[in-house]
Amino acid sequence: MLEAGTIQKPVMQTCRFTLRPLSAFGTPLVGDTLFGQLCWSLRHQLGNARLNALLQGYTSGQPFAVVSDALPANHLPLPSVPSQLWQSSDPANRKVMKKKKWLPVSALDTPFATWQSCAKADAEVACQTVRAQPHNTINRQTGTTGEGQFAPYTMPQIWFHPAMQFDVYVVLDEARLSLVELTAALDAMGQTGFGRDASIGLGKFKLVGAPFVLHWPRLADANSYLTLGHCAPQGLGYCPTRSTYQVATRFGRHGDTAVQSGQPFKRPVLLAKAGGVFWPEQIDTSLPFIGQGLGGVSLSMPETVQQGYTPVIAIHRPEEKSA
Repeated sequence: MLEAGTIQKPVMQTCRFTLRPLSAFGTPLVGDTLFGQLCWSLRHQLGNARLNALLQGYTSGQPFAVVSDALPANHLPLPSVPSQLWQSSDPANRKVMKKKKWLPVSALDTPFATWQSCAKADAEVACQTVRAQPHNTINRQTGTTGEGQFAPYTMPQIWFHPAMQFDVYVVLDEARLSLVELTAALDAMGQTGFGRDASIGLGKFKLVGAPFVLHWPRLADANSYLTLGHCAPQGLGYCPTRSTYQVATRFGRHGDTAVQSGQPFKRPVLLAKAGGVFWPEQIDTSLPFIGQGLGGVSLSMPETVQQGYTPVIAIHRPEEKSA
């Protein structure tokens, strides 16, 4: 686990930003990618020296900001736990129940066993479609497409319903970066475009309303952390049998001007997906995030860091009944 002494608790607070997509997206809105582009936005807004100052201590448990995945508005990831912890239901509905992955925030006040029945599937909250967008590269000698590097190809684009909104939770150290500066950087990111093909109009979004400072309820019987984004829990002392999660390999690449570095691709990183449940030896219900900052992920830019932190909520995870 992260030691309490490494985190500046008095100045860390969780803020919720709501954003509305304005265009198709080429890159999913996941926390580590959002953090990476946030760093580029801060570099343009505040300068490289200020960004370097903000990143001091990042790989030693002192991040200036921790960004969640973009979650459907007013919903959280359903915890990834064994099915026996959920309230029993008709076996005929098993496939339907397995598709439920988004828990309404209001359901946090209900018993844990009922959360799956309260949850919703992608089709109910995340109205999106993935379409193949054709691309062409013109051979200037012939004036047409052709074979090899000039062959037509397609790239996937994520399209959202016009009314779709997402919540992004940011744990912020206001002693190092003000909420006004963070909001300006996110707003600039939305205007410029997020992720792949932002230069041709993808990834545009708008912040809806003002950021909201959150104080999650502190449960007296809390024993685990529910993650709101991808994270790197390796070696942090969580119980290996009562911690449950799904993994994803992140094949990252540099953005912004670093795309032209000649080596835009980063080393692969294994992370636990949002919705993971991690059981520490002793829980701290005031802890706003878990995980670790990762270095050594880039050959072209050795100073690059990877977000392996995630905002969390302290919950009570029942233990499985012994056979």
